[in-house]
Amino acid sequence: MQILYQDKHLLVVNKPSGLLSQPGSIKDSVHTRLLEKFPFVGLIHRLDMATSGIMVLGLTPFAQSSIAKQFQERLTFKVYEARVFGRMPAPQGQVNLPLRCDWPNRPRQEVHNEGKSALTHWRRLAHEDRCSRVELIPHTGRSHQLRVHMASMGFPIVGDYFYARGEALNMVKRLHLHAKTLHLYHPMSKQRLTFNCEAPF
Repeated sequence: MQILYQDKHLLVVNKPSGLLSQPGSIKDSVHTRLLEKFPFVGLIHRLDMATSGIMVLGLTPFAQSSIAKQFQERLTFKVYEARVFGRMPAPQGQVNLPLRCDWPNRPRQEVHNEGKSALTHWRRLAHEDRCSRVELIPHTGRSHQLRVHMASMGFPIVGDYFYARGEALNMVKRLHLHAKTLHLYHPMSKQRLTFNCEAPF
């Protein structure tokens, strides 16, 4: 696992696809691996197991709580890159659909009028054969938000074993969703920091 940035207060890593953010029934995770070298490291946010990309962790209790508060108050800014199945005709747009857990099929999520509000902005970067490469900006942090919103448009993220079917699912070996940019404020200096990590697909 690649370390992108480290100081006395925070740690920024590039999480590989297929690795949990925190341990569950599977013990191997970003957190457990980093605890071996950084015994006081604290988890602040999570990425889906299948998603790769930037994660920030706190190395002190103050840094952890400070950055967690930024996530809660939506002071951080995240950008994802994905490949979706189909050639998106419009150059950009947004999806504003509420989401809730699909309890009989959890952890799947579903669009539902009684769900929590969820807003995603998207921008087409390129057409690639039968797919489109897109940039995704979540303005809310619902579980599986980007995956469900893209699928709801009829353009599922390729390799998505929850929301893609047929060729869209089987054409690649992993979910093509990557957290490529994160903006946040340093917990001590209050300086705005920007971290970038290119998509591996």
